[in-house]
Amino acid sequence: MEIFKYMEQYDYEQLLFCQDKESGLKAIIAIHDTTLGPALGGTRMWMYESEEAAIEDALRLARGMTYKNAAAGLNLGGGKTVIIGDPRKDKNEAMFRAFGRFIQGLNGRYITAEDVGTTVADMDIIYQETDYVTGISPEFGSSGNPSPVTAYGVYRGMKAAAKEAFGSDSLEGKTIAVQGVGNVAYNLCRHLHEEGAKLIVTDINKEAVQRVVEEFSAKAVDPNDIYGVDCDIFAPCALGGIINDQTIPQLKAKVIAGAANNQLREARHGDIIHEMGIVYAPDYVINAGGVINVADELYGYNRERAMKKVEQIYNNIEKVLEIAKRDNIPTYKAADRLAEERIETMRKSRSQFLQNGHHILSRRRGR
Repeated sequence: MEIFKYMEQYDYEQLLFCQDKESGLKAIIAIHDTTLGPALGGTRMWMYESEEAAIEDALRLARGMTYKNAAAGLNLGGGKTVIIGDPRKDKNEAMFRAFGRFIQGLNGRYITAEDVGTTVADMDIIYQETDYVTGISPEFGSSGNPSPVTAYGVYRGMKAAAKEAFGSDSLEGKTIAVQGVGNVAYNLCRHLHEEGAKLIVTDINKEAVQRVVEEFSAKAVDPNDIYGVDCDIFAPCALGGIINDQTIPQLKAKVIAGAANNQLREARHGDIIHEMGIVYAPDYVINAGGVINVADELYGYNRERAMKKVEQIYNNIEKVLEIAKRDNIPTYKAADRLAEERIETMRKSRSQFLQNGHHILSRRRGR
């Protein structure tokens, strides 16, 4: 892998390799862009096939966080960490404390949180060495479980997408097919049921399905059948890559809006559903409630303030839809454009500020 060539292609700022022999720590921190503020992104622990695969994952995820944070309106850039190891057996206190010291050494350029393979308990250990960590235990001033907040953001974004498709943001009487009913989707189903929506649900976890059926009067279907059900809105809340050549022909929904990450298998699938007239709420815009919530911890967590910001996901989806119509492009491209325009505006503003400061300094020095 030609690392500098890759970094130059996607304009990365920094890539750090962190190792601690005693604890077995092998971590890679990728910082993509700090134009809007310090890079915020979680720490993932995974058994990668190779070091190159770990590097690629860290870089890809960091860039994704830049776009997610920018589109969410946060004054934060994008970064990510991957730790190479088996999260079930390789963790130890010394590892996360060593990692915390590496983060502290960056002096605020990067702020971490939990991700796949890491937990609140792991973040609490990191917190012993640095303040630049979010998603810690509530007793330390954290926001706690992010799932209900993420779900509320998806609910708000779904209403904005429904307004575009149906002329009203009311979900009462709408049939909504929810793929996956884990922690986030369960809370999403609660909001939808309370508004009077009709739910069709599926999950490989039969107990989770039964819970939603009993509590929210949902209808259950086989996981393979969820794509083709008669519904108004399809809400992917499980696997990524589920909008693909096999599933698109089955879709009957007018709206796709859900919590899952990386819903499009390939970019061209976003073009196809756009041509079909389906309103797609881009995943990293609609599911940003969790990162918005933990970002509020940086100011001393205030739930009321955080939830008001999460409500703005409705407006963010509206902005994406406006850009899509303005530029005649699919919404997945419009989401990128929303993020890029915000970053570019800040870059120009910062550049002008620095130029003005240089001119003032030059005059003071008589140049």
